Amino acid sequence: MITDHWPLKGLRVNTPRLELRLPGEDELSEVADLAARGVHPPDQRPFLTPWGELPPAERARHVLQMHWRRMGRWTAQHWALDLVAFHEGRPVGVQDMRAQEFAVRREITSGSWVGLEHQGRGLGTEMRAAMLHLAFAELGARSATSMSFADNHSSLAVSHKLGYRDDGITLDVLDGHAVETRRLRLDRDHWQGPPVPVTVTGLTPACRTLFGADTPPS
Repeated sequence: MITDHWPLKGLRVNTPRLELRLPGEDELSEVADLAARGVHPPDQRPFLTPWGELPPAERARHVLQMHWRRMGRWTAQHWALDLVAFHEGRPVGVQDMRAQEFAVRREITSGSWVGLEHQGRGLGTEMRAAMLHLAFAELGARSATSMSFADNHSSLAVSHKLGYRDDGITLDVLDGHAVETRRLRLDRDHWQGPPVPVTVTGLTPACRTLFGADTPPS
C-alpha cells in the first residue's frame, strides 16, 4: 500500500463539515478545476505570488505543480503539507502548513485558499482551526505564524478570530510598488483550542518521523 511508503497519505483531519487530507490524482484534478474557476474576486490581490490572476488553465497547472513539487521535495528538515479540504466529498480549498527544522524550532507557518464559489461560509476558518489542532495538539508545535496584506481583511479576521496576535509588518514589492504585509503569531500558550471538534487519524509513528515530530519538544 502507498501508506507503507508514504504514510502522509493516510493522514486525516476531520471537523463537523470538512475532511482535510492529501488528494488522489483524480481528486487533485478536481482541485485544479476549482482553482481555475476562481480563488478571489478580480478586484482583489491577496497573494504576493499572483497565481490567482493567471488565466484559468495556467492557474490550474500552478496548483498541480505546487502540490507535486512540495511532495517531491519533502524532508523532515524542510516540508510543506498541502491538505485539501473536502466538503460533502468535493474539494472546496487547500490549507497548507510549512516548517523548517521543525524538530528543533517547533514552529509552523500556513497559508490557504478557498474556491470563490465556496467563500463566505466560514470554511476558511474551519480549515485553519483544523490545521492548528494538528500542529499544536498532535505535532507539539510551539507557535504558528501567518502573513496577510494589510488590506486582506477577511484573512486577518480569520487570524484574529483564532487567537493570532499582531507580530509586526514587512514591506514587500508587488508590481513595482511597496505593499505592507502584516505578520501574525499564535503561541501555544495563547491557543484556546479549536472552535469546533477536530479529530486526527493516521498520524502513525512513521508519519510523525516525516514531520520531524517523533521526538518530544525540548
